[in-house]
Order: sequence, then C-alpha cells, then structure tokens
Amino acid sequence: MSFFSLKSHNGPLTADLVQEPGQFGLGKVPSRLKPVCTATSICGYCATGCQLKLHLDAEGNAINLSPQAGYPVNSGMACPKGWQALDPLDSPDRATVPLLRNHKGKLEPTDWSTALQTFTTKLKSIKSTHGKESVAFLSTGQIPLEEMAFLGCLYKFGMGFVHADANTRQCMATAATAYKQSFGFDSPPGTYADFEQSDVIVLIGANLCIAHPILWQRVMRNKRNPKIIVIDPRATETAQVASQHISLRPKGDLPLLYALAHCILRDGRIDSTSIANTEGIEDFTEFVKSYSPSSVTETTGIPTETIEALALDVSTPGKRVSWWWTMGVNQSHEGTRTAQAIINLCLITGNIGKPGTGPNSITGQCNAMGSRLFSNTTSLVAGHDYADESHRRKISEQLGIPYEKITSQPSMAYDEILEAVIAGKIKALWIIATNPFHSWIDSGKLEKLRENLDFLVVQDMYHNTESGLLADLLLPAAGWGEKSGCFINSERRLGTIKPVRRAPGEALTDFRIFRLIADAWGCGDLFSKWTDPQAVFQLLKNLTKDRPCDIVGIENYEHIDREGGIQWPFPELSGDHGNERRLFEDGKYYTSSGKARLHFSPPTAMPEPVDPEYPFLLITGRGTSSQWHTQSRTGKSKVLKKLYPADPYFEINPADATKYGIEANAAIEIRSRRGKMSARAYLAPTVQSGQLFLPMHYAEVNRLTYPAFDPHSRQPGYKACAVKLLK
Repeated sequence: MSFFSLKSHNGPLTADLVQEPGQFGLGKVPSRLKPVCTATSICGYCATGCQLKLHLDAEGNAINLSPQAGYPVNSGMACPKGWQALDPLDSPDRATVPLLRNHKGKLEPTDWSTALQTFTTKLKSIKSTHGKESVAFLSTGQIPLEEMAFLGCLYKFGMGFVHADANTRQCMATAATAYKQSFGFDSPPGTYADFEQSDVIVLIGANLCIAHPILWQRVMRNKRNPKIIVIDPRATETAQVASQHISLRPKGDLPLLYALAHCILRDGRIDSTSIANTEGIEDFTEFVKSYSPSSVTETTGIPTETIEALALDVSTPGKRVSWWWTMGVNQSHEGTRTAQAIINLCLITGNIGKPGTGPNSITGQCNAMGSRLFSNTTSLVAGHDYADESHRRKISEQLGIPYEKITSQPSMAYDEILEAVIAGKIKALWIIATNPFHSWIDSGKLEKLRENLDFLVVQDMYHNTESGLLADLLLPAAGWGEKSGCFINSERRLGTIKPVRRAPGEALTDFRIFRLIADAWGCGDLFSKWTDPQAVFQLLKNLTKDRPCDIVGIENYEHIDREGGIQWPFPELSGDHGNERRLFEDGKYYTSSGKARLHFSPPTAMPEPVDPEYPFLLITGRGTSSQWHTQSRTGKSKVLKKLYPADPYFEINPADATKYGIEANAAIEIRSRRGKMSARAYLAPTVQSGQLFLPMHYAEVNRLTYPAFDPHSRQPGYKACAVKLLK
C-alpha cells in the first residue's frame, strides 16, 4: 500500500511528491499501517543506484517508501519505478511453492525436499552421462553480489560444472571488455559528479531522460553551462532538450569517432602528458589518416563541417569533456571497438582522471558491476583471472577449497551456451532471476531450443514469466525487499539492500536456496563459512586484496551505509577519499606496462541491411521510464502500467506512413526474417525516414531481432535489423 500519489510532473518524481496519509480519499490511516521507523535500501532496478527510504510498521514490514535525501547518487529523487518498488512484492503472480512438471506435462506444487532431490538427481545423472560441460546456468545482474558469488562458486567449485553466464552479457559485456583491453581491468573511471563538472557532455547511444532520469537531473545541476551533445539516430527525449543533436545513421558511430580522432590528431589538439601514458599512438595516428570527415559523410549522414565542429568541441584545450554511453553503443556487432574509440578520444585529449571528464559507461542492471566482478562467470571471483595460477591458488587458500577444484577453464558465453543446447551438447539449463525466453535476441529460436533440453530449472520470484512457464522445475525465490546484500552501481559505488518484507509462502532467498542445494549436492562442507550474506561479504572483500577492485578497507554493511555508499577501490589505510572518486588521476593504469592501450580496427558492414523486400531498419530501445526490461516486475504495478501503453506500438516517420498508406494507431504487422508481431502505428517525426522504433519491453519484439554478436564481447546487437510492414 502506498500513502502517496503521483502528480503530473515534467521529469523524475522527487521527494516533494510525498503526500500526507489521508489525502486523495484514503481517509484515516489505521494505526497498524502507520510507519514507526525507517530503513534504507538501494533500488533494485537500474544501476543508477538510488537509495530509497523504506517506512516500516511495528512489525518491520515496509508499507511505504520515499527517496533518501542526501544520498550522493540521487539526493532525494527517484524515477517512477523507484517510487513503486514495493508493488511487485504484492503481486498474486508470486511463486510461493516449488513447482514440478508431472508426467502429464503440467506444473504442480511440490515440497522443497522433493524439489531439491529432483534438482540434484537430474543434474548429477546428466553430468554422469554427458560430462561436466553438459549443464549451464544463466544468471542475472539483479541479485546481490553475495548471492552471485555463492552461485558461481557453488556451481563451479562444489558441483563441478564449467559453463555459466549472466544477463549482463546483454547490457555490459561490451563496456567491460573495452575497459579490460584498454585499461587492463574492467574499471569505469568516472563518477556521477562528472555530470555536474563538465564543460561538454557527449551522450552517445544514451537516452538519459528515459533510461536514467536521475542522471539527467545530475546533468541539469551542472552550473558550468555545459554544451550537451547527443549522438543518436532518433531525436530522443534527451536529444530534444540537448544543446545539439547529431542525427547519425544507425551504426555510423564508429566511423564518426575515427573521423573525430583524425581531426584532433591532424590539428595537434592533444594532451602530451596523457599520450605519454598511452601505448599505440603512432599506429593509431596512421590508422585514422584514412578517416577524414569527407570520407565518412555517406556512412554517418553527417556533413563534414558538423564533424569538424564536433571535433573542436571535444578537444578544445582547457575544456572538461565527458563521454557517456549505454546500450546504443554496447548492443552492437562492433560495440567493443566503438566504446574503445570513445576511450581513445579521451586518452589523446587528456579527458580522463580529472573532474568533468572520462569515457563513462552507464550500466543497465542494478548489480551488473557486482556481476562483472563477483559472479564467477566471465572472470574468477573478485576480479581474478582463470588463466592465472597464482590467482587460482589465492582463491583456493582464502576460501578453503581444494586447488584442483578451482577450474582454469573459462566458460562459454551466453550465445555459445545456447548454441551448444541446439547442438545437443548442453542438456540442462538452470536459469536464475532472469527471463531469456523474452529478453534474448531472436527469442523464437529459444522455443525450439527448449525441445533439446532434458531438464530446465527456473529460479524466480514469479511463476508465470516466459521462462518459468517452460520450466521442468520452478524454485520460488524472494525478490528485492526480501533479502540483504550489496549492489555495485555504474560509478563503482557499493550500496546495501535490506529485507523489509517476508517472502510469501515457501519462497526463499536465493542465498538460502544455494545453501540448501550445496547441502543436497553433498558439498556443503566447502561452504561452511557461507552462513549469511554479511559473512560472505567479509570473505569476498578479503579476496579483493591487491586487485584493482580492492575493498578490504570496508568494515561491514553499516560502514557502507554510514558513508553514503563506498566506491571501489577502498583498500586498507585508504583514508578519507570522499563520496566521489575517479580512477587514473595519477595516469597509471592496470596493464603490465602501467600505460593505457589504444585499440582500433576497421568498421564492418551492418549484419542485416535493408533491401527491397525488407525496406525498414528496426531500432529497439527503452520506451519509458516507468517500465523495466521484460516487465516481469514493473508489469505488476497498477500505477506503472497506467503510465505506459499496454499494447505494443511502433514509431514511424510521417512521410513513410503517408508513402505506405499507414494511418495513426493502425494495427500493422511487422515482420523480419525470423518472426512477426502486431503493433499500432505512432507517427513520429523523431524517427528518420526508412527507420522504425519499437520499445524493448514487449515480449514479441525479440522475435524480430537479428542475432549478431560483437566478436570481442559476445554481446548481441539488438539495435538494427531489417523488417517490412504488412497491414
């Protein structure tokens, strides 16, 4: 129940919208529902990392919430999702008991003992018959890092399996790979304070007003009168209020960035100190000579004079320039090189390690950074390397796990795991807190993939997600607000979440489920110290010692709360570094040489261009600040549902609508070479002619998308595919 209402508001909903109990026809509030104390918790949606104040009744149950004033991330603001964060906990669709598919093919309730016995018997049998590479898990960026670490270590060191990945592969693999290659470690250098300290802010493939509205408010607080430049094919909400919108052609970003480097190096607007701390400048200078502005105008759709002016804006000596990107860059067939082209521009102009600067990725999932460092999927837990023997021995010694159980074999990536299912090599999948049968690219292919699985386990807080409905075994899990642990946001800030509700029925926290599985599997003794999330946090923080993400200086959860969140690194004797800290202020990087590296390669062709049969290029992205990804949670909120169209719609340029005889609100079939869906037409001059835009939140959208993958990060390119329209 909420004791506030949402007024009309031209931006993020802020603390001034909290209303007094009894307003808006609610009448007198029963004394049992009056808040008597509060707790704080980081919001469980995006990686902005806003802190919420939860108002608790006498029994410790959250009955209301408001944004936390003074927290260095959101300063008393929250977007619509944050205001309604408690609603999904009350949904009648919650999974409350384990469900097991019977001999008639229907899911029916069972008890935990039977569920655990089925889980272990089935997976052990598959492992015995087909080997340790015949099972995989697909996990999430939505659970605390303590649960992520427990899952990864249990699965690989205790159960003895190999292949696992998380849905951070869908949002942040590109940025993580780019940082690793350029800086020697997955290390986003900036801090949100840079939004408020820049002279020039470049947003590329990032619609902050919709996707990260609280960060847009940080931009609006900048008192330096910054020039805000948006590089995006669409005239997004952010582009419409920016100083300048550069409407490039889809996937024209990489040649544009190389052309900017060409102009800057040609004219000598470089920072010699930063370049001295960088490797590869000679080769990079030679490479970009062939990317003059005139040579990329056709590819980018941008006039030469606009490119020259933009190059000057981002390289004027004495100006602080910060670059920010999200999925428009990451979700691309060449996203890693595009992210590194941004990094290269910051390195050659010295816009890194200083206030108001930096190549800064904005993360999608609330704990994607926690997943990148601690999930034990793409790297060894706590930011270590599977291939490094000294790292494996360190993990073995500190966790008390026999060395021979610490695998040196890296996992296949998400797309490779699914292809292995199709090939019959992987026989069982364990899906935790994610919904790939909705969210994965070319999702119709997954329905066929399901037929190849001998066993599918889904562990989720809802029983009726697209993935849950296909499960052989569904394990009911607690959600945000019903568990404790830590998230790490886009600026490397650790924040805590608190249990302020009891999970319904027999649902358990993911941590507790992993504990029960460890015991049922027979490896519980390996994890005898993994008693609760805070105990695991102490183990994990000690593992980070001497790694770039070192946080051994953090005492406990209370220390994190007391400091208003803590950014890594926070080593021993770290002293008082304040609430906002950026990396590389000393010009030293995490590579073996201590220098940053310039990475580059020629742009490649769009994987599926338009043609006469499929004449429209489909772009996907976030359509609203009131819905989250597959709507598994936000779709349960009556308030949030009212703020967003229930039925799918697509945006089309009015000239194209006239050409094809399409009227506003007409029901149109959109068809790709992979699937089809019906949506209503919305005539929008913000979309370029020849392009369509579909919000990602509707389940049907990913039946259309083309399965292209970045070769470095293996991240799927959701943003461009060829489609046609049928009335």
